[in-house]
Amino acid sequence: MPTFEYFRKKLEHTGDLLSVVKTMKTLSAVSIRQYEKAVESLEDYNKTVVSGLHILFYRNPRISAQISRQNTGKVGVILYGSELGMCGQFNDEIASFMTENLHKQDISGEQTIVLTLGTRIAGLLEANNHAVERIFSLPGSVKAITGSVRELLVQIEDLRTKQNLELIFLFYNKKTSGASYTPHMIQLWPLNLDWLKELSQKEWESHCLPFYRTDERKLLSGLIKQYLFVSLYRAFAESLASENASRLAAMQAAEKNIQEQMNELQTQYNHLRQSAITAELLDIVSGFEALSE
Repeated sequence: MPTFEYFRKKLEHTGDLLSVVKTMKTLSAVSIRQYEKAVESLEDYNKTVVSGLHILFYRNPRISAQISRQNTGKVGVILYGSELGMCGQFNDEIASFMTENLHKQDISGEQTIVLTLGTRIAGLLEANNHAVERIFSLPGSVKAITGSVRELLVQIEDLRTKQNLELIFLFYNKKTSGASYTPHMIQLWPLNLDWLKELSQKEWESHCLPFYRTDERKLLSGLIKQYLFVSLYRAFAESLASENASRLAAMQAAEKNIQEQMNELQTQYNHLRQSAITAELLDIVSGFEALSE
């Protein structure tokens, strides 16, 4: 039968665990906000880059011919996962989403060259016999995202040169509201030709058209580099915000379960204590009655 000491230790250990969970909840909530701010601050920069592409294609729609798709059959996949655990189904959902979308486009595993962000997602793919070309560590803060994007861009350019990739896709979880998120996919390379065609046909917002003196090819190359940078940076920030949102939801569920367990332990402890007090009182009464006789 459990003793008082047993219940005291269980309550103490459960209380310590609850403190850890609450701390992780707080850290996740703070992290979500900083990554959300990073996404928000990126909007103006992204708008500038898109405006540059807009005016370039508006003035010369034929320049889109320079963005060609090579028919090599090789597809690059950049998959954003997590570095740490305790984030629910975060990695499983984005891995399943990637598999489903590649299957819809008739892209087999042999055609893909996979780069993963986060060791957890890499382990999940390898456990399912899906080869991973390279594993990148995730940045631990907003300030570190820029360095991670540059490192990833170098790897992408190296693969494009050596492997002649036909397509490059990004797969990452995108935060929606509260602690929820949804898997998301974008075609990183080549730029979507339908979108570029739409830009070339879209009227400029004002009557004064911007002009440029830079060679169109150099300008296009520079804008594409900035567009790739923005896309990767946004994916990092969105994925990290989603990871922390998933961890927050997991910690909220854990906190509820721990509190319920603590309440049950406390009830059992109180019952045991009351039983002991009742037994002592009965012993006293019995002794008093025996002396009275």
